[in-house]
Amino acid sequence: MARFDGRTYLVTGGTSGIGEATAHRLAEEGASVFVTGTNQEKIEKLNGQKGITAFANDASDPGAAQALAGQVQELDGVFFNAGFGKFLPHDQISAEDFAAQMDVNVRGPMLQMAALSGKVKDGGAVLINTSVGQHMAMPGGSLYLPSKAAMRSYVRVLAKELAPRGIRANGISPGPIDSNFFSRTGMDQGQAEQMAEGIKSQVPLGRFGEPREIAGVAAFLFSDDASYVTGADYEVDGGMSMH
Repeated sequence: MARFDGRTYLVTGGTSGIGEATAHRLAEEGASVFVTGTNQEKIEKLNGQKGITAFANDASDPGAAQALAGQVQELDGVFFNAGFGKFLPHDQISAEDFAAQMDVNVRGPMLQMAALSGKVKDGGAVLINTSVGQHMAMPGGSLYLPSKAAMRSYVRVLAKELAPRGIRANGISPGPIDSNFFSRTGMDQGQAEQMAEGIKSQVPLGRFGEPREIAGVAAFLFSDDASYVTGADYEVDGGMSMH
């Protein structure tokens, strides 16, 4: 019997990168997986693949949280992965920039969790992408890094509040991953490439990670092997946070 036979999970931001890799990993091990995204072409491509049901849901829309709860059944676990990084110097941040970043990375998962809490089965698990950035200081990170630090604090609150139901809550902090992250930073291609190379130089393993490497740790945290793990934050970063 596969590890996740008979279980159902939700992965937000699951149409590319870490989210897509995690959805496939869970499905390959027997789970039924709901996946959300905003790119209709990617949603259509994923829909119908083994164990996966994909549909549109935008974490930046506060009304989408209740809609999401209405589209899923009982869940054994949720991976709040939808998010992006907006990088600007501290003295160039506008109210619009602040709202764009916090609406997706903070308000989105908090409202989604509020709407979905009753759907998560007792004994289930919640996982939030907290990013290695919240462990470090990085020029230009005045918006993105605090948004992820907020989620790290939120994980700890969830771990306390959900413990009476036997639901575990953990964070996963990916380091630099070979995905579409840098295309959504608001930088031009040259700036994004320069930033990527600068980050890579801080990784002791000397390379970017692959989405499947995050998916493996996510699957562990959803599994019974992690039954005594809650309130933790797993740094999957090639050693970057030691830099």
